[in-house]
Amino acid sequence: MKKFSLFTGSLISGLAIAIGAFGAHAWKDYLREINRLDTFETAAQYQMYGGLTLLLLGVWQIQVSNRLLKSAGYLIFTGSLIFPGSLYLICITQNTFWGMIAPIGGLAYITGFCFMAYGTLKQ
Repeated sequence: MKKFSLFTGSLISGLAIAIGAFGAHAWKDYLREINRLDTFETAAQYQMYGGLTLLLLGVWQIQVSNRLLKSAGYLIFTGSLIFPGSLYLICITQNTFWGMIAPIGGLAYITGFCFMAYGTLKQ
């Protein structure tokens, strides 16, 4: 699981930088025109939060490995795909339907962090 967390955390963080830079440069005028620059920036920020959290989990799991941290990793990964992904889709498609999907990713994030907290107490 530590390899999964370290690999996906690295990948998600790197993509957050690349996508964020793309939005800040190539799409900035377009995103302003459709009034979605803040949405895009929020997506990139939360994608980075998820990636960094996965990296932290990977390092943590080198020291301690338990079922709660493993589950937390999967939940944070899921949140890192669904939450920012739905915001990116709003920006790309201009369809606010995708906003109904975002809370699923947010719930995955929150549950993952709760598992991390509980995993800390169980050490």
